[in-house]
Amino acid sequence: MKAVVKLGGALFKRDPDVNELRAMGKTLAGFVGEGNQLVAVAGGGQNARVYIDAARKLGADESTCDLLGIGVTRANADLLRLALGGVAFAKIPTLLSELNQYTSAGRAVVLGGLQPGQSTNAVAALSAEITRADFLVNATDVSGVYTADPKKDPKAKLLRSVSVEKLLSWALAGNVYAGKYELLDPLALKIMQRARIPTRFVSLEDPSNITSALRGREIGTLVSYS
Repeated sequence: MKAVVKLGGALFKRDPDVNELRAMGKTLAGFVGEGNQLVAVAGGGQNARVYIDAARKLGADESTCDLLGIGVTRANADLLRLALGGVAFAKIPTLLSELNQYTSAGRAVVLGGLQPGQSTNAVAALSAEITRADFLVNATDVSGVYTADPKKDPKAKLLRSVSVEKLLSWALAGNVYAGKYELLDPLALKIMQRARIPTRFVSLEDPSNITSALRGREIGTLVSYS
């Protein structure tokens, strides 16, 4: 199986939790050890937001803020690479064109951001497209896609399936700034839409949620295409 996993910033805390990273690495390495191909994309997390906020206060433009965030995602990618151990390719790609050179069965490639104006969600979608992935799992700090922000609205309901068109309408209604993408940014969704990438949102609290989704279990939220 060819898979892409986007790991949300919640995994990469201000003070990295080595045990959480090790558990994630062990679970994903087990999946790769079964002969599967994996591309894992690391989000920015709290440290990226801290640096971006500081740069913005110092007068930086949004592209400069993006570049700072990209640097942090690549540092996070290195932590994940170490957690994956021997199955992980030693280099963190900085160009999308490098991916197909490094991916193979039984091997994991880890990367962070690539260029300004492009979230790591978009990087994950592009990675799935260029590697012709069978499945994309987006692991976040909630259990899937909800009707509202579950952290703010106790009445928010988990959607077992949602169309990419609905996601796009929600994304286009919000603002997109460096380090801040509500749910998914429009670019990531348009890439998913054009490539019709089978995608599921799950919680990263338990790493086994990710491998369960990759193995076809109905968990979290599945993205549908018309």
